[in-house]
Amino acid sequence: MKRRTLDLIFSTGGIAVAILLVVLGFVFKQNADFAHSYVKDQLSEQKISFTATEFLSVEEKASSCLVRYAGTPLDSGKKAECYANDYIALHLRGIGGGETYATLGTIQTKAKGALADATAAHASNINALQADLDKVNGQRETMFKGETLRGLLLTSYGFSIFGEKAALAGILGFLGAIVMFIAGMAGFVHAFASTKEKQLSVKTDK
Repeated sequence: MKRRTLDLIFSTGGIAVAILLVVLGFVFKQNADFAHSYVKDQLSEQKISFTATEFLSVEEKASSCLVRYAGTPLDSGKKAECYANDYIALHLRGIGGGETYATLGTIQTKAKGALADATAAHASNINALQADLDKVNGQRETMFKGETLRGLLLTSYGFSIFGEKAALAGILGFLGAIVMFIAGMAGFVHAFASTKEKQLSVKTDK
């Protein structure tokens, strides 16, 4: 095979790969833009804002992101992660005493059982047991709402991360396209700049 022919084949293939990488770059970029705008729009609709710096508690001020985002609207994946892990989780630990919605279920069941037994026995501590049950019921309801919101915010954060990965993939696609295009054009230049055809041959030892 002639050297010029081989150069043309590889150069054409390089340009084709460059075009493919450009297409993939635009696809990844569109996905990244969609993820960014979707997360921003959905979070903005919730109208959640971070507590202003002067109103942060001592525990909240220990969080660098709560201080950094203080007084700003929750409108990005990074902010959603901060609000979920450093604000909601902090307050849920204070409300549930380290318990979760699931573990409070066991405590709630025991409290109901204790109240039922006391009621059947006409015990004198019924009111106290009822108060304990009401407290657990309130804690569990609050934990359910808090954990649900926290989960939704972390899902938004995860979705935004996919968008960031898509943006990175798009950039790499464009860079790869540039490299392949330059290599392809260099191959064409080399092919047509040759003053004479060269025949590629394979030497064999006898």
